[in-house]
Amino acid sequence: MNAQEPHRIAIIGAGQAGALLALGLRRHGCTVTLIGDRHPDEVRTGSVLSSQCLFGSALRVLSRIVDVEEVADAPAIDRLTLSIDGVGEVVSAFETPAYSIDQRVACAALIEAFIAEGGSFHVEDVSVERLDSLAAHHSLTIVATGTGDLGRMFARDRVRSPYDRPKRALAVAYVRGLLPADSGADLTISVVPGAGEVITLPALTTSGPCSILVVEAIPGGPMDRFDNVKTPEEHLQRCMEVLDDTFPKIAARARDIELTDDGGVLRGRLTPTVRRPVAFTASGHPLLGLADAVVLNDPLTAQGANNAVHAAGIYLDAILRHGVKVFDTEWMHEVFESFWRNWGRWSVAWTNRMLTEIPEHVLDFVRITADEPAVAGLFAAGFDDPSAVHDWWFDRSDAERMLDAVRSESNAVDPRALRNALGLYATGVTVVTSRAPDGRKVGVTANSFTSVSLDPPLVAWCPAKKAPSLPDLVAASHFAVNVLAVDQHELSRQFATPAPDKFVGVAHHDGIAGIPLLDNSIARFQCRTVQRVEAGDHVIFIGEVEQFDTCHGQPLVFHSGGYRIAADHPDFP
Repeated sequence: MNAQEPHRIAIIGAGQAGALLALGLRRHGCTVTLIGDRHPDEVRTGSVLSSQCLFGSALRVLSRIVDVEEVADAPAIDRLTLSIDGVGEVVSAFETPAYSIDQRVACAALIEAFIAEGGSFHVEDVSVERLDSLAAHHSLTIVATGTGDLGRMFARDRVRSPYDRPKRALAVAYVRGLLPADSGADLTISVVPGAGEVITLPALTTSGPCSILVVEAIPGGPMDRFDNVKTPEEHLQRCMEVLDDTFPKIAARARDIELTDDGGVLRGRLTPTVRRPVAFTASGHPLLGLADAVVLNDPLTAQGANNAVHAAGIYLDAILRHGVKVFDTEWMHEVFESFWRNWGRWSVAWTNRMLTEIPEHVLDFVRITADEPAVAGLFAAGFDDPSAVHDWWFDRSDAERMLDAVRSESNAVDPRALRNALGLYATGVTVVTSRAPDGRKVGVTANSFTSVSLDPPLVAWCPAKKAPSLPDLVAASHFAVNVLAVDQHELSRQFATPAPDKFVGVAHHDGIAGIPLLDNSIARFQCRTVQRVEAGDHVIFIGEVEQFDTCHGQPLVFHSGGYRIAADHPDFP
């Protein structure tokens, strides 16, 4: 296909990721063909597709693409309980409510919205041979289903996939009549080491509000008893037997439960797997994998739906930025790696660790949370953004540092409430870069940037004292402030999360003293550090601007915990 012709995009798989991406592309005027295995009405009346929970970060991405009207009808999930038998219980509040909407409801609505926007939707069981023909007639073909022959086209990434067999046997039941938890939490995760876990949460299904009961059994263990189940009623009965034998508190809440419908059950075993993002048809046409096709997570940490939404958002932005250029394999790898760096690797690493054992230092955290609510808040933050747990879930020394930082917060001011209040002040988003004395490139996301003086030209920014990059920043003579454009929000997340090299895949060039400058930023200020002032838990860096440059573009804005787009005020021409 000629690179200058309008792109024609095919998406195979009309689940949450595929249908959401298709709708987003269509609403931006793209020519898209979406292929699913069922009509929307058949999706609604079929069997449940998953358990799911969308947390605040995913809901913000979702709201950029669709009007989330159905969220208003779904029960809010405000509080989390994580209880570990013989250890203790964490009760924690989410900063923003989470919601669970039956994929039968969500996916059917996305498909119908896509059709209403003029998108081309087909019902077809796409074979490998048919996929070859589709790829030949489209500029970009995306596979958003990880099942069957299509899913097997994407090779397993052995480095990123530590497991070669299922770690849990899954049994899901959508029910009515489940009583509230004594803790008052909406989402409950109960762990019995050596046996498995049970998760409960409120949801919205095809017939209205309900609860989801998820049994995660260690294969071969005492909870693994669903293989010979034949009917929905037998499935529910087997769930009750597991609760009676292993989770008596949940069993007491479930005495009068019933299934929402005959399709409200799901059983299976899956092997957590990361696959290579690009596959090829028999004729050599490249295919790009999306969501479950290339990153399949166990449901234990409720990250599947979040992965799907974040992947769809990142792929959407990448496609829209690409313009009329050819979608080659290099671009495909870059798009997937952007998702992997910014989201996928964190949810995969945390989930895989949960599937083995919870580290002893994390169990120590659990034991103290009843007396230290601020520590409990760290757990809820991890479900919303798995990168938030990386500093303390995987390393005892980092956990102790985190604990000290939380405990040192003043009791006179609620840190979360103060942070939320400060977040009402809208700011731009920057990445501050520098070069360590040994030549390593340093970069950190910051919105604490401000102008200080014009004569001399001074600016300031404030990294945290606990920031791992602080010693390198202190040792460097210069730093640069890169003001991000509206389409560079992925860079904001990339430079805000730990990594051996945050600059992987990032276009940049060297400036004064070798400091890296991010390409396509709307402004760059190259500064010599002239003063540092310790202030509470941060250090104020004051720099003299030695060079600066700007380019056209809209700024990335951060307000109330989310990215925003600047717009002209309607009262001012």
